[in-house]
Amino acid sequence: MKSMKLVRLILAVLTILLASKSTIAQKQQPNILWMLTDDERYDAVRSFNKILTGQEMSELGYVESPNVDNLVSQGTTYINTYCQATGCAPSRSAMHLGRYPFRSGVYEFEYYNNNAEHCKPTLPEQMADLGYQTIIIGKQGVRIKTINNQGKSVPFEMYQTNISFKQLRRDGLTDWGKDWFYEMDGEKLEKPMKQVKFFVTPEGEFEYVHKELEVNNSKHKGTAKKTMKKYDLLRHYTPQKPNNNIDGIILSGVSSQPAGKTRDGHYASIFEDYLKNENKKFAAGSRVFEGVDTSKPLFCNIGFDYPHTPVLPPASYRERFAKKKYKVPEFNKKELENMPSQLKKIAIKSMSDHFTDEEKQKMIQDYYAFCAYGDELVGQAAKAFIEYSEKNNQDWIIMFVCGDHGWKLNDHGAISKFSSWEIDSHNPIVVVSSDKKTFPAGKVVQDYTEFIDIAPTFMAAGGANLKDKQYEYLDGMDMAQIASGKAQKRDYIIGESHAVTGPRAYIRTKEYVFSMQTRPHKKRGENMEWALNASYKELDPALYDMTKDPKETKNLAFDKNYEEIAMKMKKKLMDIVLGDDRVEVGWGKKADGTTVYRSNFAPGAHDYKLKL
Repeated sequence: MKSMKLVRLILAVLTILLASKSTIAQKQQPNILWMLTDDERYDAVRSFNKILTGQEMSELGYVESPNVDNLVSQGTTYINTYCQATGCAPSRSAMHLGRYPFRSGVYEFEYYNNNAEHCKPTLPEQMADLGYQTIIIGKQGVRIKTINNQGKSVPFEMYQTNISFKQLRRDGLTDWGKDWFYEMDGEKLEKPMKQVKFFVTPEGEFEYVHKELEVNNSKHKGTAKKTMKKYDLLRHYTPQKPNNNIDGIILSGVSSQPAGKTRDGHYASIFEDYLKNENKKFAAGSRVFEGVDTSKPLFCNIGFDYPHTPVLPPASYRERFAKKKYKVPEFNKKELENMPSQLKKIAIKSMSDHFTDEEKQKMIQDYYAFCAYGDELVGQAAKAFIEYSEKNNQDWIIMFVCGDHGWKLNDHGAISKFSSWEIDSHNPIVVVSSDKKTFPAGKVVQDYTEFIDIAPTFMAAGGANLKDKQYEYLDGMDMAQIASGKAQKRDYIIGESHAVTGPRAYIRTKEYVFSMQTRPHKKRGENMEWALNASYKELDPALYDMTKDPKETKNLAFDKNYEEIAMKMKKKLMDIVLGDDRVEVGWGKKADGTTVYRSNFAPGAHDYKLKL
């Protein structure tokens, strides 16, 4: 009898322990919403400006961000976060792979595969292994493929559910799009029309902007000129390439759709539909998807397109911001005299200082108007996500990443990105959680963080033990550990980007930033240690003193007073990105190559320590 009571007691204790373990496991696997914007400057967010400068408004003028500001008040802000590459695709790859470009071999807009010997599972794959349902809505921007049994590279889906823009634009769920067309006006084409740009009206009419249609199709002739006037478009132009109705990225204009019906507006509303349709199907345009599975934790990435070109805020936002007067960043042509040739290349190619005063004002007004509209959508998605999580008694985490990199608004006399300058590489992150102990409300972390920290942060939150051998490939740190002071502090951040400028790496401390050319060309695996033997001049160096020159206009790389600092930073940067397990891969034109080339003459150089 006593033994039976003892057995029952043991069983009761085990039941309680198992239930407790289950509860703990549930808390360790919060629902996760990761929101990422595209080309957003950090000064588009008032709370970031307040932390960095003491003033809510940008130095340029009025900005509006109540929803992100609300996230900042509720969560932990990593104000000194920097991207690893200042182009969309390589930056997003660094986030999804959790690796620096020089460790992954993904440096720009090349297509690559996941079959090379150094490749590891992507972030959403790791989250799925931890038991998460994974979904992406909107822009992914990661050009990853896989090699099939026939040796051909084919598309690879990282996420279990991908509600991409590609089909949404074909369904007309957008204000603007670009696509290949295999038929036009109901007639099949002999050859597909490539990269046809178009606007979509509230009535669902497609207004095509394409040279071939303008020349060969009388029905669509004049549409380009019509859209320029109708949507008040400002396209980028240069003195050598005058403005026209078709070419040039759109820097200013008004959306063809009202607020909520733009491409980003549809991302937010589709996310709401996904959460509302628990355990059942729902439609998004012509496609049908499974709604959220309430039995599993959720990992969702919303890839907003705003404020990437075309910059087309809805009329309601544009009208308000058109009343604001902005201070245009000043540019002195003397800056070009000492600007390194790689940075000069992007500055000249993307020059905007020749625009009229009215054009510059419109460009800046519409950019910040677009950011303000996007902020509304961020708040919409965050609200729906928190309501869903709390209704189902589930813990939750929201991460907002301010741009995959930044954007110039006549800074250095240019627009666009791709440089190692502060305005292109500084991208704060906010993390808000139901767990206020891990991510305290209103906390500001001044320590350096990098985009490679995103993957380990999510994986750790999902229950992964980052000390396990299977995760040792990760280059980043858990941001929860950074916030608590338990992670190693960084003296510097690093990055490397090859897009537009050509191969160039940068290292930044709180006082200085140094950048240089890393490779003589883009041929993977050839002459990888070129920089070790190149002259200092051939490295095309740049050094800026951030304490005296925060706008980075005076290149001190050849100033004798800064020689010791330049040499220390050059050596550290070279040892890390060229000598600490550098990887380059011959991906090939079809992304089916798997040959890996390595350079490892300075193992362990990346120790986060640099005393100047």
